[in-house]
Order: sequence, then structure tokens, then C-alpha cells
Amino acid sequence: MKAGRWGTLALIALLALARPVAGDEAGIKIGVLPSGPLDALTDVTGVMVGQVTKIEGAAGPLVPGKGPVRTGVTAILPNADIWNRRVAAASYDLNGNGEMTGTHWVNEAGFLEAPIALTNTLDVGRVDDGVIDWMLARYPQLGVHDDVPLPVVAECDDQGLNDIQGRHVSPADAVAALSAARTGPFPRGDVGAGTGMHAFGFKGGIGTASRVVSKSAGGYTVGVLVNANTGSRSELRIDGVPVGRLLKSEYLPVVPKPAALRTTGRAADGSIIVILATDAPLDARQLRELLKRAVLGMGRTGLTSHVSSGDLLLAFSSTRIYPRDPSGTSAAPLLADTDALDDLFAASAEATEAAIIDALLSARTLSGARGITLYGLPADRVRVLLKAAGR
Repeated sequence: MKAGRWGTLALIALLALARPVAGDEAGIKIGVLPSGPLDALTDVTGVMVGQVTKIEGAAGPLVPGKGPVRTGVTAILPNADIWNRRVAAASYDLNGNGEMTGTHWVNEAGFLEAPIALTNTLDVGRVDDGVIDWMLARYPQLGVHDDVPLPVVAECDDQGLNDIQGRHVSPADAVAALSAARTGPFPRGDVGAGTGMHAFGFKGGIGTASRVVSKSAGGYTVGVLVNANTGSRSELRIDGVPVGRLLKSEYLPVVPKPAALRTTGRAADGSIIVILATDAPLDARQLRELLKRAVLGMGRTGLTSHVSSGDLLLAFSSTRIYPRDPSGTSAAPLLADTDALDDLFAASAEATEAAIIDALLSARTLSGARGITLYGLPADRVRVLLKAAGR
């Protein structure tokens, strides 16, 4: 869907068109555990993703408040009735130069009772407003005969390609993304909240992956979705190969005026948001332990969590349910802290590593504000480098 080279495009992404997984396209296998059928967050039964992508205006000079627009919102629903079927959850902050609202209550209560939404830094309030609009429409008793929700909205700074000052994501966009949320495959790369993101000096954005543990460990699935907007070129490693250093002079960002690209602060170092889901019946303490292992997966890609990077993670269990109705079914029995949990730790690290690489391989080359162009990481070039390294 285009109108001219960079014509107006406001796209509500319901489901992805059938396509191979980006890692498979590049001949890359991260880790040793098998992936789920979609190699995606939505391999965890019941989890839904919806996105709104906003690409408006031709690439060129930034007109603050007007454009060009390269942004969006990504929404995640743990189940079809999150307010009444609350799920065990926990958050973890690797580096706090960022925002993920609502997590004080998540960590206090040990469960999640509202949708998760991702967007850009200056649109957090607008997306929060939209999540509330969506919830009030579905649960009209909120604030009247029932409690009020605290939405979870996480951000990354997309000011490099996007007119972030214009705050182009509206509450209605958040409602649309939530209304579009479905199980099954979904678009990745420069879509939704990932539209304007960069990572490791390439185009970044939304990535996803999943890993399945052995039947003897329960056969559970761990799915991860990331919004990757962080890392320097020299840090990038894929399957242990220093791809970033090998490509230090290739596919470099095109910046018409060097001063137009911030080299310090949050705009330079970016952020990463990691959302982890599992069907293993875990409580908040155990889920936080999975997030710590997800950080190990981040490290395998070369990320070091810069001072100016907001590296925020949240995990939930789709089967450890806390019904709002006290007469409802109680939460599933906890998985014991046994070797099965060790397998889930490995799955968390592998799925996170793979999701970050997926974001890079799925993203297309994109131009935006200030005439800046960020190149997608070409799968064929990565394949050559990995083959040369004996992978």
C-alpha cells in the first residue's frame, strides 16, 4: 500500500502475509532448542498482537509538529479477557532510562490485568489514554462498580526517523491496535511501535521468536517480542559472529547533514523493550528469574546496556490465572523450581537473542525525517558471513 514513493500510509496490521521466518531466510539457527510453529510470541496459546503503523509524508527535512511521520503502536493481549482473567506477571529493569508504566502495581500484585502497549517516548500518555478508552468500552463498570486499570505502556525514542514532537500516535490508534489484536502470525520489523526504530546502526523495530522445551521438562513454550532500538554497530554479534565489525563500512546510515543525527543521549543509545510470555504455570518470582535470563540473550547479541538506554522487560504466564471473581477457578499449581525451570531459563535466553536478530532481519530500509536513511540488515550478506565463520 503506497501513495507515491513516501506517500501517506496509515496501516492497521491485523495478520502478516504468509512468509518464511526471517532467521530461516538467512539460514540462522540461534541456540539448540526448537522454535514453535510460528517462531513468535503468539506461539503461546491465547496471546494476541495488533499493530498500527503510521508512515506519512515524504522523507526529507523535519518540520517539527508536522512530519515526516514514521511511528506507530504495538498492542499485546495475554488473553481475550485480561481484566477478569489476570495473569501472573513481573517486570525487570536492566537500565532505567526509559518508561514502562503500570509496572509498580504489576510487581506489587504479582499479576497483569491490563493490555501491554508499545509506542514512542512522547506518545506514552496518548496511548495510555487509548488503552483506557478501549477498556471502558469493554468493561463499562470500571470506575463505577469496579476498580480502575493501570495500563502498561512502554516506549522507545524514534526521533531519528520520526517527527516525535508531533505526537502522531492518537488514542484512537491505540484502540485500533487493540481491536486488531489476533492470535497467529503478525508483521515484524519496521511496523507498529518499531516503525521508526534503529538498532546496531541498522533499521530496527519489532522482532519475535519462541522456543519449546522438551516434553520431559513439560513441553512448555517461551515466546518473546522485542522493540529493538539500541546497540552500536561494533557490538552486533549473530550466533557468536561479530557481524557488526565485519560490516563496519557497509550499509551505513545515510545522514545528509551529520549534525542532524544525535550522537549522545537517549536518541543515540535508544532503548529495548522485551515482552516475554510462557504457558508454563509460573508466579511473579519465577517470571522475574526468566527475565534475568532474557538479559543473557540480549548480551549474546552484543548489547551492553548503555547509560542512556532504557532496557525494560516484562513477563507473564498465560496459564497462571488469577480470576477477578473470587468464586472462579484458582490459579494453576506452580511449576516447582526443578530442572524444568532451568530449561525455561535456556528458552528465555535463546528466544530473546533470536527475537533481536529477527527484528534486524525483518526490518526494511527506510528513509524519514531529516532525509536520514537506515538500511535493513540484508539476510543474504549475513548468510555469507556466518558461512565463512563455519556456522
